[in-house]
Amino acid sequence: MVLYIDDDFDLDKIAESGQCFRWERVGGGWRIPHKGRCLTIEKLSEQEYRLDCAQQEFETLWRPYFDLDVSYAAIRERIEPERDPFLYRAAAYGRGIRILRQDPWETLISFIISQNRNIPAIRRSVELLCRAAGKPVDSGGGEPVYSFPTPEEILALDREGLALCRLGYRDRYVLAAAKSTAENKHWPEALAATDVGAAVAALTGFLGVGVKVASCVALFGLHRLDAFPVDVWMRRALSAEYPHGYPYDEYSPYNGVYQQYMFYCYRSGKN
Repeated sequence: MVLYIDDDFDLDKIAESGQCFRWERVGGGWRIPHKGRCLTIEKLSEQEYRLDCAQQEFETLWRPYFDLDVSYAAIRERIEPERDPFLYRAAAYGRGIRILRQDPWETLISFIISQNRNIPAIRRSVELLCRAAGKPVDSGGGEPVYSFPTPEEILALDREGLALCRLGYRDRYVLAAAKSTAENKHWPEALAATDVGAAVAALTGFLGVGVKVASCVALFGLHRLDAFPVDVWMRRALSAEYPHGYPYDEYSPYNGVYQQYMFYCYRSGKN
């Protein structure tokens, strides 16, 4: 099917924004596994995209995943250039980034794995985990694609199988999260009913999960758009651009979107 998108939407920027680790570039587009399905999407023109899925699958799975019912142009246009020239420039540079509606369980494990690692190493370990414990997914040909494993599938791995995923010290955190989620599969729904602060605090209850990882899971997994992860790039941005404090209340409820613009800007060296 061919899709027309009249809003901020840039596949390359989303892929490089630090929120997803399983997108794979294929030809002129991207191959994206999500919830046991696999989508190939490529840009045809400025606002046209080709997707290898049926209309019904797009409406039920991929439209929500890309958050296409929300106007990111309107969120970006809330920034006043006179009051905040840095954020205005960062948003212009990051135009096209959207916050994906990813699976909370997959997001939790992915960001546990991400701790103290660069993105290529994160991608490698996440993919090894999927190959070790996930199931093959119909990808329309080419390299095989695997689903993200369930908690039970991870718990079924022996020590050797888990070691092959190159998780290092994080393996016990992954196993602990799998055990907790197998015992309480409804934590995403429960946290969706709380405020952002309570959701982040609850997520730090998982072994090995600090505030930064919890904030990433809240933003990218629970789609709490006011969550505000702070990593090394964000600390640099906040220190340099907001020495008197970032106006969190002023930019609510979209602080997570603005965080992505700042992160992308600083990580790209365009500050």
